[in-house]
Amino acid sequence: MKKTPRVGLLPRIIIAIVLGIVSGLFLPRPIVRVFVTFNGIFSNLLQFLIPLIIIGLVTPAISDIGKGAGKLLLITVLMAYCDTVFSGLLSYGTSVAVFPSLIGGSSAGSVSEFENMEPYFSIQIPPMVDVMAALVFAFTLGLGMAFFGSPHLKKIADEFKDIIVKTIEVVIIPLLPIYIFGIFLSMTHTGQAIQVVKVFISIIGVIFLLHVFLLVLQYCLAGGIVKRNPFKLLGKMMPAYFTALGTSSSAATIPVTLECAKKNGVSDEIAGFAIPLCATIHLSGSCLKITACAVALMMMQGMPFDFWMFLGFIMMLGVMMVAAPGVPGGAILAALGVLAAMLGFGEQEQALMIALYITMDNFGTACNVTGDGAIALVIDKLFRKN
Repeated sequence: MKKTPRVGLLPRIIIAIVLGIVSGLFLPRPIVRVFVTFNGIFSNLLQFLIPLIIIGLVTPAISDIGKGAGKLLLITVLMAYCDTVFSGLLSYGTSVAVFPSLIGGSSAGSVSEFENMEPYFSIQIPPMVDVMAALVFAFTLGLGMAFFGSPHLKKIADEFKDIIVKTIEVVIIPLLPIYIFGIFLSMTHTGQAIQVVKVFISIIGVIFLLHVFLLVLQYCLAGGIVKRNPFKLLGKMMPAYFTALGTSSSAATIPVTLECAKKNGVSDEIAGFAIPLCATIHLSGSCLKITACAVALMMMQGMPFDFWMFLGFIMMLGVMMVAAPGVPGGAILAALGVLAAMLGFGEQEQALMIALYITMDNFGTACNVTGDGAIALVIDKLFRKN
């Protein structure tokens, strides 16, 4: 029997936004309150899971990197992390310069106005530990496991990670479109939705241009190091770029990225090492996108921020990107804890971050995997003789 094709997460989120806006124009208040009730329960579940997501993903990620030996691994990880942090800083600087004129007097806000519509009932699901405690615990446990090489504890951490990833795939991701639908349904009732969507479209355009600039810059630097034409190198990576656009998954694009890197002259050994590793630890496009979205929402909400706040946020975000699960939307779910702990994002701001991020998920993934080829070129130049 022929299987019915599955609709991807991005189309489902877009459909949810459109349906939420349209439905909000005519659905009566009692029905809207049903979705407000669902959103309250789902939001409480999400807040409960965020510390567990941090512990489940960050602990084994730090352990895996920490126990790896060799200069090749350390330099590759350092390059990937520095590029991810640089992309966040580039995004912050551009956003602060450009977004005020785009956002102008527009405001989501505040987004929390529609919380005045009371749910029929609520279910409190308090988190077992707060976000910052979860981060510290994950770092301590991950580094300890790497130092002592605890095989039994490592097995438990890996199995817990599998549980968390499966929870994201089976529970959180399928319910996200309903959550986003409820957000925009409620916002339409308060007359905010159209205004917010107009701002979103402008922000998405800026983020796309930033992705293009970042890729050109990455390949200009890599081309300068290997003394080859950067635009030809970038052109040969286009099959990986467009494959990532279609799959929204760095992991699923690895075979294509490998072939493209080899066509650029990267040796089989270096390509086989650097490309799969960077698919996990190098998420410059995702960091760029999350930073830009966070700045935009804070401006729309009138939330105070400065460079030093975002510097700490971006550096921590680079670590969280290493731990992001390889599922569509996984990066933003991994980042929710840092957004809450370091930028003060509440439930509704997190919901809008999810919606804004996922509408550009494909482009962020494509930027990530294409940038992997630039890192592989530099690593090949440094280590091929060895």
